[in-house]
Amino acid sequence: MRDLDTQNLAEDTLLCMTMWATPSGSEYERSAMEPQRHGFVLGVKPERLEEYKEYHRAVWPEILSAISEAGIRNYTIFLKDDLLFGYYEYVGPPDEYDQCMQAMAAAPRMREWWDIMEPMQEPLATRKEGEWWAEMEDVFHTTG
Repeated sequence: MRDLDTQNLAEDTLLCMTMWATPSGSEYERSAMEPQRHGFVLGVKPERLEEYKEYHRAVWPEILSAISEAGIRNYTIFLKDDLLFGYYEYVGPPDEYDQCMQAMAAAPRMREWWDIMEPMQEPLATRKEGEWWAEMEDVFHTTG
């Protein structure tokens, strides 16, 4: 994410952290609705691939917490040649997705993480304006 409006992000973070909390507050409840599935693609510079993989073997705890607090589950990054394919499920309210992503972007150390990752990455020329990871169209899904 780029050029975020930082107004009210602390409140957004708290909202995203608590909106799906169970009475114990220890886990998110799964929404009765299907999660939103998101797929993204991004290039990785071949000469930086091993470094990129090494960082992802030990993602910082603050980053993992921010991802979880934003309502993201089942986050996976796959690699084929010099392309990264990211997939995750968003389990929060659909109308609060953008707000939760902004809160995640403002999380402690997220900008620091991105500043390390971005020089290793090559965004697609065909991505939409404002995207770093190019969002992919969902063309098929089955649950069974």
